[in-house]
Amino acid sequence: MQIAILPEISSIFVLVFARVGTLVMLMPGIGERFIFSRARLSLAFFLALMLVPMARNVIATPTDVPGMVGLLISEVLIGLSLGFCVRLVMACLQTAGVIVAQTMGLGFAMTVDPTGGLQNPSIGNLLTMLGTTLILVTDLHHIAIAAIYRSYELLPPGGFPEITDILALAIKATAQGFSLAVQISAPFIVFGLLFNLGLGVLARLMPQLQVFFLAVPASILGGMLVLLAVVGVMMGVFLDDLGDFLRQLTGN
Repeated sequence: MQIAILPEISSIFVLVFARVGTLVMLMPGIGERFIFSRARLSLAFFLALMLVPMARNVIATPTDVPGMVGLLISEVLIGLSLGFCVRLVMACLQTAGVIVAQTMGLGFAMTVDPTGGLQNPSIGNLLTMLGTTLILVTDLHHIAIAAIYRSYELLPPGGFPEITDILALAIKATAQGFSLAVQISAPFIVFGLLFNLGLGVLARLMPQLQVFFLAVPASILGGMLVLLAVVGVMMGVFLDDLGDFLRQLTGN
């Protein structure tokens, strides 16, 4: 290797690491908050090393400092845009958890979410941790790594991404996330409607019965039984939809 090309390769590596590092920090499964930052940085470093030979053919390194800084900011913005869209789809688990918790009467049972550091319903945190574990077990994070590689074809370096394209992708991810949250929590929505309808009929038939004291434990018990019965299907739907969204980013 000639010494003269070392500055060029170093510049390309910095540009690749800017995009790859941002995407790895937001990658589903590996990019979670409770995973050590050094582990995520190490993965981003080695992924950037592997992508440098490919990126050398598509990145035109600027010769001036302003151009280099502008291209670096562009790569970071591309990584943030794609990673944030994936996170919007991942947020469906917390949204579904809020719906499930409200239906079961556990809306005030709050715990700290290890993936975000905020207080959320315990059911939502359970679904999030279960979804993160299944992403790693089913090797869905491999598709996310492939999406990082394909991002150079979807959004080639050399300029700032189009705002309209980024907004369209974000709106699509948001819509898919809310749709997926409703699909996941659909059994509990039906359970809540039927349970409250039955309580209303019971209250009319037996006005002297303390319906509230009967409803809360019955709702929690019934909701837990429904959760035990449908959690496998819920996670299967989540993994299928998330995999389809990641495959769209890979061009498949």
